[in-house]
Amino acid sequence: MSIILLLLLSMLKIGCFAFGGGYAIIALLENEFISKRKWIDHDEFLDVVAIAESTPGPIAINVATYIGYKLKGFIGAVVATVGMCLPSFVIMYLVSLFYERFMEIAFVSAAFKGIQICVVYLIASAGLKMLKKMKKTPINITVLTITCFGIVFCTLLDIHISSVWFIFVAGVLGLSVFFIKERKTKGENKK
Repeated sequence: MSIILLLLLSMLKIGCFAFGGGYAIIALLENEFISKRKWIDHDEFLDVVAIAESTPGPIAINVATYIGYKLKGFIGAVVATVGMCLPSFVIMYLVSLFYERFMEIAFVSAAFKGIQICVVYLIASAGLKMLKKMKKTPINITVLTITCFGIVFCTLLDIHISSVWFIFVAGVLGLSVFFIKERKTKGENKK
């Protein structure tokens, strides 16, 4: 089977079970493309997730597009993106036609409540796997700690701050550390 067809089938499969949005899908993508297929490694996946969070658009589609591009260039990116989006589009289109009657069905309503619990697990699982693989440098631990405290603090006090600000502050801290290290390295090279 060609890699393009495997890529399409993998993305269609993940797209069919993509309940809960981007972060829930991260665990499925990681399992499929790192553990099972070994098409990318953990470090690259963490970098891709970080970039996908910072760029416009849904995180899962951004990651899927990158994986497709890495494997087969532009065509791979298109196939991966379509494969990830198509199931959601079809499902949402069908649901929109019959939404009110659909949600009145008791077992459908119960299924969606169960899916919500699964989504929490998938998000937590993806977060913990990424945390285990994260390089434990002082800056990474500091940014993680500040972000966690900030989120808990804002949640407890019911303060609404966009997650974009957390990403922006973390990016500024990362750039600051990078420039400080670069400056230090250039200073040592001059000696």
